[in-house]
Amino acid sequence: MVKSLGIKIAKIMAVLSVFIFSILMLKTISQYTTLDKTVGFLAFKQQVVNNPYWMAFFYIHIFSITLCLLAGLTQFSPQFLRENRSLHKMIGKAYVYNILIINVPACFVLGLFSNGGLIGITGFLTQDILWAYFTIAAVLSIKKGNIIRHKNFMILSYAVTTTAITFRIIKNLFYNEKLHDYELFYGINVWLALVINLLIAYYFLKRRLPHYR
Repeated sequence: MVKSLGIKIAKIMAVLSVFIFSILMLKTISQYTTLDKTVGFLAFKQQVVNNPYWMAFFYIHIFSITLCLLAGLTQFSPQFLRENRSLHKMIGKAYVYNILIINVPACFVLGLFSNGGLIGITGFLTQDILWAYFTIAAVLSIKKGNIIRHKNFMILSYAVTTTAITFRIIKNLFYNEKLHDYELFYGINVWLALVINLLIAYYFLKRRLPHYR
């Protein structure tokens, strides 16, 4: 009983955390509505801000990723799924289309010009490949009627989606410009965010979904 209550509280806290950080990301993203090429992250990307293709993919990514984060939150509540099956499917399709049609291509291009040197580039491209794989696997699973595998892969897909949050948490908590080399820290952080999120997802699957396979 106590263990079950603890798990429920942990799930609620996790959902609230993702929601809060999604809103905070919206605040961060709002600075880019001015199209100023020197604000925020763009200040570190002056070598590519005059590339119209890179800029297009950058704006596409930052203005759509929060929708992925918020859409994903609605997909893991059993009560929501029972009472809103049609809405679940609609939001799920929006999540999948957002990732596969918009963000995977955009992030692939952005990843090629990532900060963090080779470590950062390979980290972002690995995230992008896994993001596409998990999301496609989730879609194929539900088309075959395998609900358990669908849920498993959606959890893994969302774990990659939320690396954006984990990345920023680590950066804000541990990065010190006087102590750390920015490029090295950035590259390691890309991988660290991915590994942490996948480990959390895997632990959750093993604990909560005994039929994980």
